[in-house]
Amino acid sequence: MALEKVARDGIVLLGCGKMGSALLAGWLEAGLPPTAVWVIEPNPTDWLQGLGVHLNQGVPPAPAVALLAVKPQMMGAALPALQALGNGKTLVVSIAAGTSIATFEQVFGDRTPVVRAMPNTPAMVGRGITGICANATAGAEGLALGRALMSAVGQVVELDGEHQIDAVTGVSGSGPAYVFHLIEAMAAGGVAQGLSPEVAMQLARATVCGAGELAYRSPEAAAQLRINVTSPGGTTAAALAVLMDGETGFPALLTRAVKAAADRGAELGK
Repeated sequence: MALEKVARDGIVLLGCGKMGSALLAGWLEAGLPPTAVWVIEPNPTDWLQGLGVHLNQGVPPAPAVALLAVKPQMMGAALPALQALGNGKTLVVSIAAGTSIATFEQVFGDRTPVVRAMPNTPAMVGRGITGICANATAGAEGLALGRALMSAVGQVVELDGEHQIDAVTGVSGSGPAYVFHLIEAMAAGGVAQGLSPEVAMQLARATVCGAGELAYRSPEAAAQLRINVTSPGGTTAAALAVLMDGETGFPALLTRAVKAAADRGAELGK
C-alpha cells in the first residue's frame, strides 16, 4: 500500500551515489515504475541515465516522498532545491548521519513530516539494516512509509526515538567498515604465519562471509555459536583468550570504536 502511494504521487531522490543507487534499484525491483521517480544528481552514472527516471528535471509539486541521500557536508547546499515541498504532505526522509530532525524542520517548516533513517552499505546487495525514527507530524503513517522504502534493501528497526540514531550509526551504519578491517587484519595475521597474501585474503574473506551467513540464518545467539566452535583447550580457545581479553580484546576495543562513531555523529549534528 505504501509503495502504491509513492507510485501514484512520485518520489524525489536527492543524490544518487552508492546508497541512493542501492535504494533506487531496490524500489524498481519491488515494482515502482521509473516514471514515478525524480532524481537530482549532478554526476549521474550511465546506469542511472538509462533507467527512464526523471533525471535533473526539477520536482513534482507534491510528491509522496523526498528522500535525501547526500552526504551531511553537502546537505546545506542541496536542501534549498526542495524547500518548497515543506509544510505539506510530502514526507521528508533523510539517510544522512548527523543532520537532526530539528534541522529539517527549520529548513522545511515545523509542520513537515520527517523520518530519519540510518542504513548501511550491505544495502547494495539487499542485505542492509536500517534504524528509523520520525517526528510527531510524520507519525505512524510516515514511519510505515519510511519502513516500506528502506525494506527494499534489507531489514528495518524502528527506534524509540532520535536519541538512539547515533548509536545505530556506531553499530550498523559504520559497522561494515569494522568487518572489512577485520578481514584485513585476519589476512595480515595469516601472512605473518607464512601464508601468501592471496591465500590469506581468500581464507579471511570466505571465513567472515561464511560466519556472517551462519549467524544470519541460525536461531542461536552469537555467543552460543561461538561456544559451539570452541573446544576446551583447543586452537580456537587459545585465540579467543586473546580476543576476549577485558582490557585489550574485542569487547573493550569495539565499545570504544562504537562510541567514537556515535560521538562523531552527534558532533556532526551540532
